[in-house]
Amino acid sequence: MLSSLMLNAPKDNTLDMQVHMWEWSVFGALVVGLIGMDLMIHLRRPHEPTMRECTRWLVFYVSLAALFGLYTTVRHSPHFAYEYFSAYFTEYSLSIDNIFIFIIIIASFRVPRKHQQKVLLWGIVIALALRLIFILLGAALLESFSGLFFLFAAFLLWTAWSQARQGLQDPAEHQEDEEYKPNGFVRAAERIFRVTDGFVGDRMVVRRNRRTYVTPFFLCIVSIGSADLMFALDSIPASFGLTGQPFIIFAANAFALMGLRQLFFLVGGLLQRLVYLHYGLAAILGFIGVKLLVEACHGQGWLRSVPEIEPLTSLGVIVVVLTVTVAASLAASRRRDKRGTARPEAGGDGQP
Repeated sequence: MLSSLMLNAPKDNTLDMQVHMWEWSVFGALVVGLIGMDLMIHLRRPHEPTMRECTRWLVFYVSLAALFGLYTTVRHSPHFAYEYFSAYFTEYSLSIDNIFIFIIIIASFRVPRKHQQKVLLWGIVIALALRLIFILLGAALLESFSGLFFLFAAFLLWTAWSQARQGLQDPAEHQEDEEYKPNGFVRAAERIFRVTDGFVGDRMVVRRNRRTYVTPFFLCIVSIGSADLMFALDSIPASFGLTGQPFIIFAANAFALMGLRQLFFLVGGLLQRLVYLHYGLAAILGFIGVKLLVEACHGQGWLRSVPEIEPLTSLGVIVVVLTVTVAASLAASRRRDKRGTARPEAGGDGQP
């Protein structure tokens, strides 16, 4: 049954992507190898990464993602490469929005800077495992219940509206109101385990007086992993709206998440400048929701006169929206900075 899920798309496509088990095995080994490399090279000696180090490894992971797209073009077809890049850009843009939540969680646990890489890495490992389960489960459900596409479409449109409403809030007020509250997973862990008063280096579990304790380091990892599980409720339906191939969806999620740790240290200040990010995400999710709704109607024999949105069109829309969002955000931030520096000079001598 598992191989059937991996080889078949959950919805009808004009092209059939035949993904063999060896491809899943090789890609899984690549992901495990990259995680092992991070643990052996970067985290053996805990340290605060430099901007140069983060940039270098971010370029490395983005290059791997691009090479996988090239592989998909040669091994399968450009059609599926367009689907992959659409899912990858969507997952990455949603990840940027989620980084702010990770910043709040890590700050609330007061994780030392030199240990933050390890917290993020283990959180990403948990997220990858859970997302793989979500993807395979979603593929199985969509094979059996085609009407689930309508539910996915409705959920994406509602999420797009929520993102747009969040963008209407004053950024300063929104940041002041942001406060981390432990979710159910963390509260359950706190009730089940004994917790040490503070960090014990980067250890997750310690033994004291013949008793086992977990550390705040462990709770922070649980918090980040469970928070990403909630984020997957947005991103996985969005990916299924762009492609019906579980292999493509998992690859897009894996490359987006593995580059997330470096992005966390690079864009901490940049997040404050992406003032229109919520509008961009709303446009992307709304577009995917409409695309998925049209395909769901076609599957029921409805709205045949409405053309289906091709993968290349989807990729173009997503890239254009992200480009416009970033450019408009940075321009607005520069204008805001100029106004902020001009005000003290104007009022410094009491003149209007």
